Amino acid sequence: MESSGVKAILKVENLAVTIEREEILKDISFTVMPGDVIALIGPNGAGKTVLLKCLLGMMPYRGGVHWAADVKIGYVPQRFQIAKNVPLTVREFFLLHEKKFIFATRAKTDGRIAEALSVVGLGVSELDERLGHLSGGQVQRVLIAWALYDKPNIILFDEPTAGIDIGGQETVYNLLHTLKDRFGITIILVSHELNVVFRYATKVVCINKSMFCTGAPREVLTSGELEKLYGESVYYHPHEHVKS
Repeated sequence: MESSGVKAILKVENLAVTIEREEILKDISFTVMPGDVIALIGPNGAGKTVLLKCLLGMMPYRGGVHWAADVKIGYVPQRFQIAKNVPLTVREFFLLHEKKFIFATRAKTDGRIAEALSVVGLGVSELDERLGHLSGGQVQRVLIAWALYDKPNIILFDEPTAGIDIGGQETVYNLLHTLKDRFGITIILVSHELNVVFRYATKVVCINKSMFCTGAPREVLTSGELEKLYGESVYYHPHEHVKS
């Protein structure tokens, strides 16, 4: 809901997706306000990644996806796997980001890349590292830096901790906190981890092909709602993630 003259950064209205006559999503509606951290939750196959792709204009849908006129979107995919023998360095990966790099000096491009890397706790020493030699957590941080490069006001994360170890997960959680509190970036993330949802999300959108519930996590994610959403009993054991 819009209030005090603040305009929504995104409005989704009655979104529906059908693929080969199979209804993947239907009647999805929610609003994202500046500064929100929206968690999309639901069981496997619920359509969460499909929804993200619709928001990004990567697949057809019916209904409305209305972005604010001044929106700048960053995106961090679920998985990014690269073989160790692929000779692509962090610097070269960023050079693929923007063709105009070819007209810029090495010092200028390195400075801009280093600025984005510094936000995620990486430095110039990583510029010449091959992506395939980095840990899963380091690759995820590089992808977040990539998403930050154009200074977006909203970032979409598709399961930001998938496939990385516990230490890397803690780093990504802390980065989510930093992006919101330090930079004021609005976040939409897909997550299966209720601890993350309760700790970081200001709002949840619960889907299983259609809308189940939406609102503040501690208000709407009752044991009953979780059981209806996932089709089975869900046991939530809260624990704290360390913030740095």
